[in-house]
Amino acid sequence: MNGASCPLPAGGIAAASSDVGRAAAHALVDARMSPGGRADEVRETFRRALEGFHPGKPILLVGHNDADGLSAVAILAQAFTRSKQAVQIRIVGRGESPWSSAFAAEFEDQALGGAIVTDLGLRDGPLLSDLPTLVIDHHVPRGAPQVEAITGFGMSPIPTSSLLAWWCASALSQVEDLLWLAALGIIGDMADGAGFPEMAEARRRFGSTALKNAVTLINAGRRAPAGDAEPALKLLMKARTPSEVTSGVHPETGLLQAAKQEVAEALSTAKRTPPKVRNGVALIAFSSPCQVHPLVAQAWRTRLKNEVVVAANTGFRPGWVHFAVRAARDVDLIAWLADRAPPGADENYGSGHRQATGGALRPDDWAAFLRNIGFDPTEVEAA
Repeated sequence: MNGASCPLPAGGIAAASSDVGRAAAHALVDARMSPGGRADEVRETFRRALEGFHPGKPILLVGHNDADGLSAVAILAQAFTRSKQAVQIRIVGRGESPWSSAFAAEFEDQALGGAIVTDLGLRDGPLLSDLPTLVIDHHVPRGAPQVEAITGFGMSPIPTSSLLAWWCASALSQVEDLLWLAALGIIGDMADGAGFPEMAEARRRFGSTALKNAVTLINAGRRAPAGDAEPALKLLMKARTPSEVTSGVHPETGLLQAAKQEVAEALSTAKRTPPKVRNGVALIAFSSPCQVHPLVAQAWRTRLKNEVVVAANTGFRPGWVHFAVRAARDVDLIAWLADRAPPGADENYGSGHRQATGGALRPDDWAAFLRNIGFDPTEVEAA
């Protein structure tokens, strides 16, 4: 579904025609509020945003291609379908941005009722031209979008996009059976130890092992060289439990298992690259067509507890160096990157979470970044 839309059949719902305006309605809830109170406020913000959508037309769902984004899209798609609302799905692939003019142009001539963009960040500027849009996200905001927004950033703990989507979806239909999808996103974004009661309930009902195995499989498609998230999303839309995801009853499981094996082999090779340590930074530079740099950074983070770990992959996308940054100690890594940004850094640089970020740079900007963190680019290239 990278580069294409996927329509899902449904009828149409009666939506209110009142104008909720273009000002952001962030669900930045008081950290002292109970989990139930947070969910209630998110649901109410979601209802208000939908009142600004055009009734009787399909709703576009745009999501990230990882377990959290895919699960959020799957939850919303099924909830809308159950309420007889047609939806269309677009998963954002490598090198794409929903804030780009090229992305917006895809939908200019389509008769859509509105769009929901999830797990793709919060930024300044217009999104999808004049289409009524709601952003559901949990990353550190990089600006205030000119659309409605629900963000978990500011809540404590910070809910993932999939959990926010599950809270929102309950305003449309009964979604208790979709709790496991929210749990996949929580695990995928390493928030399963944050103390969400929904996570505890999902463990009780579905089992920790089944949930974790499903997350690994769902993420495999986007990490493989093809970067194809379509089988993962199809599987999430078909399956009724995490065990069904890995059971092999659906053909997509076999495709993802092959991708998982390819990723495992690439990760095994990349993790053997010795780090170069300098000035409190551990740099692991390698080349792989698989998206394993976040996994490499996470693995070395547990061993290099005093350094900021930068895992750089020169072979992931032609013309770019993709990198992931992690640290075992309490460092605001987004601020750390901002302080060391090269001149050409753009929206591909330094987004995400305080403790899990990274980006992509053109080779010249990557060389400048290396110098900013105390490394000689020629030395790194020879590694």
